Amino acid sequence: MPLYVLFAASLVSTILWKWFLQRRGSLPLPPGPPKLPLVGNLFQMPSTLEWETYSEWSKSYGSDIIHINAAGTSILVLSSAQAASDLLEKRSSIYSDRPRIPMANELMGWDFALGFMKYGEHWRKHRRLFHEAFNANAARNYQPKEREACNELLRRLLRDPADLMVHLRHMAGEIIMAVAFGIEILPQNDPYVALAQDAMHTVSIASIPGRFLVDAFPLLKHVPDWFPGAEFKRTAREWRKLARAMIDLPFAEVKRTIAAGNAPASFTSTFLGRIDENAPDREEKEQVVKAVAGSMYAAGADTTVSAIGTFVLAMLANPEAQKKAQMEIDAVVGNGRLPDFGDQDSLPYVSALVQEVFRWKNVTPIAVPHFLPVEDEYKGYRLPAGSIVIANTWAILHDEAAYPDPFAFKPERFLLDGKRDPAVPGAGIAFGFGRRICPGKHLASSSVWITAVSILASFDITKAIGEDGQTIEPTYEYFPGLVSMPLPFKCSIKPRSQRAMELIHGTTNEEGH
Repeated sequence: MPLYVLFAASLVSTILWKWFLQRRGSLPLPPGPPKLPLVGNLFQMPSTLEWETYSEWSKSYGSDIIHINAAGTSILVLSSAQAASDLLEKRSSIYSDRPRIPMANELMGWDFALGFMKYGEHWRKHRRLFHEAFNANAARNYQPKEREACNELLRRLLRDPADLMVHLRHMAGEIIMAVAFGIEILPQNDPYVALAQDAMHTVSIASIPGRFLVDAFPLLKHVPDWFPGAEFKRTAREWRKLARAMIDLPFAEVKRTIAAGNAPASFTSTFLGRIDENAPDREEKEQVVKAVAGSMYAAGADTTVSAIGTFVLAMLANPEAQKKAQMEIDAVVGNGRLPDFGDQDSLPYVSALVQEVFRWKNVTPIAVPHFLPVEDEYKGYRLPAGSIVIANTWAILHDEAAYPDPFAFKPERFLLDGKRDPAVPGAGIAFGFGRRICPGKHLASSSVWITAVSILASFDITKAIGEDGQTIEPTYEYFPGLVSMPLPFKCSIKPRSQRAMELIHGTTNEEGH
């Protein structure tokens, strides 16, 4: 029998079996768009800006939990903080798994990444190590490096303000490469930064549910590369090279410097140094260190760039918020020095502004999906075993009940009488839920805060003026992947004063550059 006939029969059998399983049970499924026989909602699945479509469906069907059937794959979308908390946090023992993602994990080699790992002991080993290095207390140890990288960003903006996104990527790379590997990146065109950018771009595309048919039909991964429609196999082969190089190359460099006796302090050198050379599980422990370092590298490469890019866009769109923040900084810090981490508690408006950056255009609008391995019940609905569970973080952070006028940028929404308003939920859910919350959130938050406050203290951000003398209005468009990245835009970044320029130049002497 020809291969394509066997394959087609296998696909039909898979769909029928999943359809049969989902018809069992007396409780109704959550509401959702009407489903066609066998294929369900496969042809209605959004290919871009999924979070907006899911949010519209949630409103249309009057439910904060909706059900979608993608050719037999059950998908649950949660669009409220309450539903996400009730399931992903209060029932985290059954909602902490990840779905099988054949394209990203099995074909592209991203199974090393903590965020994509299946829940279990293997994941716990990696998570424990990550937490030890990046919990709230440990993350403070990296503040000097964050400050140093931020100062370098200020100097770059002073020299060449036009290449904003390039400078932001350099700063994020400088922090994560130093913290994870002790590697000092090149001033221009660093290969590690470029590699992370390319690799993250591919996984950002591949990890969105529904982007590749192989995620709905894992059997497709066995089709030969030459088979009609198997372009995804060839794509995955090329993208896999980027993923492997991203974790193999810096790790090999750390091992080289350790062998040479001149390895700088870093996560990798520290934890490799704790492994007994004669331990029978030495190789396994080394692989855990390597995977965690690679996860840091991957997670920190794009997310920080996205958040600070959004900060700049927010200042362009809301000059009054920029002026308010600058007035607060001037009153608290003065003009004798640059702001530092010790000023954070005295700058509530700046901290609220950073919270609003995370909320207004959140970095990962639907984050990485969870997986429900067993049948569950919620609000009188049956939640099928084997469901992919998507937390629509974008919808939650734009909920009018929690954040009135949700599409406006309003830092003051987080304040009451000049202090943090505990009645308004923070934007912490931008970092995930339950046991799968981002373990690097403390480093990420502090990196964004110190960068935002330093730029505000030193520069005025305004819209660029074209050669024709007309204002260039940014499009405020984003690349719609797992990490929502601002597309390149023009703006004007000028020092606020001669004193600001002097303070920035002074950082060169402080750091010996």
